[in-house]
Amino acid sequence: MNDTLLRAQLEKCHPEVLGWALSLCRYNTTEAENIVQTAYVNILAGKAAFGERSSFRTWLFGVVRMTARELNRREWLRRLRWVSGLPIEAVLDPAPGPDELIYQDQRVLRLRVALIDLPVRQREVLQLVFYHELSIADAAEVMRVSLGSARQHYERGKKRLREKLDRVIT
Repeated sequence: MNDTLLRAQLEKCHPEVLGWALSLCRYNTTEAENIVQTAYVNILAGKAAFGERSSFRTWLFGVVRMTARELNRREWLRRLRWVSGLPIEAVLDPAPGPDELIYQDQRVLRLRVALIDLPVRQREVLQLVFYHELSIADAAEVMRVSLGSARQHYERGKKRLREKLDRVIT
């Protein structure tokens, strides 16, 4: 894929990519922007190349996911080195404060909270299928799991999400 076409595809997918990055970092805007920027730099520098084994969008979401994991791992290791001796809970970022959430619609807020509480794989597959309109097969490819595993995470995630939302509403 030539550079002009690659840049056009990245520009076209940017809003969805940013949304996906936000969901990967629990809606921390600064972290999401850093993930997207790093992913784009890796793509444009040729460190991540589109092999046309899937759709461009599916491949791009996978690159963003792997970039987020790598940046998260680096940050965790950096913090661990500087604060060794503290319990791990003291190293992790706190949940978003109420001032960030006050402007959110109540239904969206409940959904986000319920999604954040899901296990990572269940949350990822639901985000990819519902928000980014990927098929479960494409989501499996992005997540680098088998189709059967993605289906299982999808079904379990829907069930747990429904249970969490029912508890909040009642």
